[in-house]
Amino acid sequence: MKRVLTYGTYDLLHYGHIRLLQRAKALGDYLIVALSTDEFNEIKGKKAYHNYETRKKMLEAIRYVDLVIPEEKWEQKIADVQKYDVDIVVMGSDWAGSDRFDYLKDYCEVVYLDRTEGISTTKIKRELGLQEPRNGLDQLPTTKQERQNDN
Repeated sequence: MKRVLTYGTYDLLHYGHIRLLQRAKALGDYLIVALSTDEFNEIKGKKAYHNYETRKKMLEAIRYVDLVIPEEKWEQKIADVQKYDVDIVVMGSDWAGSDRFDYLKDYCEVVYLDRTEGISTTKIKRELGLQEPRNGLDQLPTTKQERQNDN
C-alpha cells in the first residue's frame, strides 16, 4: 500500500483544496492530511476562520482523505513520515525548493503539485472583506511568479 501525506490549514475549504487532495490521493492508496492546529497556525501568524475540530470534520468528510492528524510544529514531519510509513509527501508547488519540505527527500519521495489557478483561501478572505490586501494590492496573485513578486 502506497501512503501519501500532505500538510495544510484547509480553512474555508474550496475547489483548489479538493483538487489538491484528489491529485494527492491519485498518487497512492491512502491519503493522510496533517492539519495545522489552531495553536500552530498562531505560531505561523495565520488565523483560520474555522477551528481545528471543524476543519478536521470537513476534511474527514472528503472521500479522498483516509486519515487526518494534527500538525503541531514544523519539526514533526520526519516523525510523521516514519510513524505512518509514508511513501510520498505532497505539497503545493509554491513550496518547491523550500527548506520546509525538501529535506524529506532523504526519507520519502516529495512531490509538488501545481496549485489551482484563481482560487485560494486568502483570495476568498480578501474578496469577502475579511482580510486586508498586502501592499495595497486589490487581488491575490494566482501564479507562483506573481506570489514571488508579491513578497
